[in-house]
Amino acid sequence: MPVLRSIRERFAAQQPLAGLSVGACLHVTAETANLVRALAAGGARIAICGANPLSTQDDVADALRDIADVYAAHAESFDDFARNINAVLDGRPRVTLDDGADLLQALHLRGLPDDFIGATEETTTGLLRLRELDPATPVLAVNEANTERVFNDHYGTGQSTLDGILRATNLLLAGKTVVVIGYGFTGKGVAVRARGDGANVVICEVDPQRALEARMEGFEVLPALAAASRGDVFITVTGVPQVLGRAHFERMKDGAVLANAGHFDVELDLPALRLLASERHAVLPLVDEYVLADGRRLHLLASGRVVNLAAGQGHPAEIMDISFALQALAVEHLALHGAALPPGVQPVPQAIDDEVARLKLASLGVEIDSLTDSQLRYLSRFE
Repeated sequence: MPVLRSIRERFAAQQPLAGLSVGACLHVTAETANLVRALAAGGARIAICGANPLSTQDDVADALRDIADVYAAHAESFDDFARNINAVLDGRPRVTLDDGADLLQALHLRGLPDDFIGATEETTTGLLRLRELDPATPVLAVNEANTERVFNDHYGTGQSTLDGILRATNLLLAGKTVVVIGYGFTGKGVAVRARGDGANVVICEVDPQRALEARMEGFEVLPALAAASRGDVFITVTGVPQVLGRAHFERMKDGAVLANAGHFDVELDLPALRLLASERHAVLPLVDEYVLADGRRLHLLASGRVVNLAAGQGHPAEIMDISFALQALAVEHLALHGAALPPGVQPVPQAIDDEVARLKLASLGVEIDSLTDSQLRYLSRFE
């Protein structure tokens, strides 16, 4: 993770986070450990809990205890998850980092302390929750930074979602019909990679412009109910509850695979699936088979949780290098300028987005052109 390493080295020299208390609710993985190391190098005191009970790597959690207060364990219960969030908040963080908005929502229920500075959010789902919450503190929308959308959503989740599905099932995608529910940045990445593996890809969308874009890219576009009888593998990437429910399950073919790549396990209507099933049993460690009354079998991956983390290893380190570089620089920005920022969800400053891209290019040994003074003067006439 060379981009984050360069930031950590600068943080160690400049100490921009000296004495800052930081609370984080993130996936406790080896990549996250590098973010924690960078923040600690900058002088921050960190407490962290897991954003998903199946994504925590216990060896990483143990290794981080030398530099942070860690409240996370693999496969922890929901009650443990809630207790761990409260344990992080008991440390009175002045800045929070979220992957799903759980930490900041819980902090709002407690009441924001007077010395709280601001927060960051990593996911689309978390930003939806926070915009509904209308937080009384600045929240930097890391997920909406351009480098994040391109690297994390398109390339990262696109690849790691299929990786998780294949690890769990050992399916051959070539020749199968993969139905992708949602054609945002993540859905586009999933669709392109599924097509690259030889699958026939069907897109389901509610946004007419995204649906049109999918059609122009050569994908078949159908309503979800029409696609339900066609798909061999279904992948939800919407951030919206119950996009596949009873009516869809009743139309699916025998052996269909259900996977969720959204942040929470609500995109598949699991209560409806359980009601439809006459029996349920595990056929592989991460594959539950639901046998319907008519004998058809539907296969749910990773209990409906985010499949790239619960059944795979998540994003490659090169992807998280970008995401966590944005997080580190966003925390620095809040530490230096948070008091002057208005409350509410707002974009990551363009200068941070550009700096991460510049550092990534440098790590790849790539040089680019720059505008001349006369070109800058010409462009300034139109600003």
